[in-house]
Amino acid sequence: MHGFFARHYDLVMDLLFLGTYRHFLRAVLARMELKLGDGVLDLGSGTGRNACLMTKMVGPTGRVLGVDTGEEMLRQSRSRCRGYPQVGFLKARIERPLNLDAEFDKACLFFVFHGFENDSKEQIIANAYKALKPGGALWILDYSEFDLGKVWRPLRWAFTRVECELALEFLELDLEGMLRSAGFADFRSYPFYRGYLRLLEAHK
Repeated sequence: MHGFFARHYDLVMDLLFLGTYRHFLRAVLARMELKLGDGVLDLGSGTGRNACLMTKMVGPTGRVLGVDTGEEMLRQSRSRCRGYPQVGFLKARIERPLNLDAEFDKACLFFVFHGFENDSKEQIIANAYKALKPGGALWILDYSEFDLGKVWRPLRWAFTRVECELALEFLELDLEGMLRSAGFADFRSYPFYRGYLRLLEAHK
């Protein structure tokens, strides 16, 4: 992500969620039940907003590693989280193999997954699976499966004009099936915003 949207990503999200994004994000992180000492891999870490919050939850004995490829996002991340020595950021493409092996208790993708082609999604899932310890959990926060033709007309208008074509395809994706094929199991789903958004939990 580059340019204006990258520079003002947090503001855009706050506006899209009508000022509720901060509270929503805290509710999502509460579901993840992060514990002191946990290691967390944040794939597509963006501006570091999530990583900083998670770092506070895992404490000084925990670790958070954010992975992103955008220079502007990484600059904001490193500036925002500079007071937390247990958080770091890696410049890398999450849809290419990562050299991370069974190092993390949890991995997450927040509003990232829908923007990739299916073959790239498979590599991202493989990266998460490889990076997690046995029994570790992957958390994907993204759109749920719904019929865009049946949603409230202003929401449908906004979705078709703001989101990419891949997001439309994502609404029909069998995400659990894709994760199951990669070795994940024990799924739990948590709906938000009348079921239009979903936090999906899967275990290695």
